[in-house]
Amino acid sequence: MKKFRVGVIGGTGMVGQRLLSLLVDHPWFEVTAIAASANSAGKRYEDAIKGRQLVKFDIPDAIKNIIVSDAEDVAGVSSKVDFVFCAVNMKKDEIKKLEEAYAKAECPVVSNNSAHRGTPDVPMIIPEINASHADIIPYQRKRLGTRRGFIAVKSNCSIQSYVPAISALMDLNPTKIAVCTMQAISGAGKNFDTWPEMLDNVMPYIAGEEEKSEIEPMKVWGKIENGIIAPAVTPSITAQCLRVPVTDGHMAAVFASFDKKASVEEIIEKWNNYKGAEIARDLPHSPDKFITYFDDPSRPQTRLDRDLYNGMGISVGRLRPDTQYDVKFVCLSHNTLRGAAGGGVLMAELLCKMGYMD
Repeated sequence: MKKFRVGVIGGTGMVGQRLLSLLVDHPWFEVTAIAASANSAGKRYEDAIKGRQLVKFDIPDAIKNIIVSDAEDVAGVSSKVDFVFCAVNMKKDEIKKLEEAYAKAECPVVSNNSAHRGTPDVPMIIPEINASHADIIPYQRKRLGTRRGFIAVKSNCSIQSYVPAISALMDLNPTKIAVCTMQAISGAGKNFDTWPEMLDNVMPYIAGEEEKSEIEPMKVWGKIENGIIAPAVTPSITAQCLRVPVTDGHMAAVFASFDKKASVEEIIEKWNNYKGAEIARDLPHSPDKFITYFDDPSRPQTRLDRDLYNGMGISVGRLRPDTQYDVKFVCLSHNTLRGAAGGGVLMAELLCKMGYMD
C-alpha cells in the first residue's frame, strides 16, 4: 500500500485530536495538513491546542510544527493532501457546504460529522457490515461532477455498539428493536473538567440522538438502488438516549424480536463467529475480533471493556429471553475510537484498499 498524504479538518477539537493520535506512525497515512477555524489558523499546531489538549498522546514534532490552515482555504489545504478527515464543529448547513467544496476540489472527504449522513448517495460505512456501500461513490461523483472527489461518512457513535450485534443476526430477520443507550460525556466533546455538572448526574436528553439512533441503522442496512442508498424498512427501532457520568464508552441495553427463532446458544455462536465483510479484515485498525461475547453476567463493563482490541472491538453480554421481546442483551463500544475517530480511520483504510483514494 502506498503512503497517502492526509489532512485533518477540525484538528483542534476532541475528535480531531483523537484522529491525529491514531495517525501517528500510521503505516499507510502521513499527516501533511491540519485545518481549523480562523482563530487557530497561522499557529503551530502545538500552540493552537495549548491548554486545551483533550486527548492525551505524545505529539511528534512533525505534527507539532504543522502550521494550522484555515478550514475555509479549500484550495490551499487540498493541494497538500490526497484526502482529508473532517471533524468540524459548525452548523450542519455550513458543514455540508464545506465538505462538498473539498469534494469538488477533487479531495475525498472522510467525515465524522452528521451533516451528510442523510444524503442518499453518500455512503455511511461500518466497514465490517456494509463495505459494499462504497459502490455508491461513482454515482455521487457523477452528481458532483468530480473525478476523485467524494464524501463518505461514519455513522453516529451511539449505534456502533448495537448495530453490529443485530447485523450478525440478520439471517434471523429481526422485526423490532428497543434500545436505550447510555452515552459517555466525550460524545459531547467534553470531559469532567469542562463539564463539571455531569459529575454524579444523568441527563435524560441528547439533542437529535434518538432520531439518529432510529434512522441511521436503516441506511447502514439498506441497499443501493437507482443511484442511491435505499434504507431498509425493517426492523423497526425505538430508542432512548441518556448522557451518563462516564469519560468514554457508550453502552446500549437492547431488546429484540425476530421472525426466525434461535436459542441463546445459537445467537452467541453467531456473534462469536461473525467476521463481517472479508475486504474489511486485516486493515491496520481492524480488531482481531469484531464482536466478543462475555459469559460473565457482570460484563461488559465500561472501564474494563471499552478498550477491547484497542477500542475497536464490540462487547456484548447478558443475553437472555425476554417477556415482551424474544431476547434482551447489552452492548458496549468505545465512542471516540470505534464510534468516532477510529471508525473514520478504519473507513479510510477500507476506501484506500478498495482503490477509491487513488
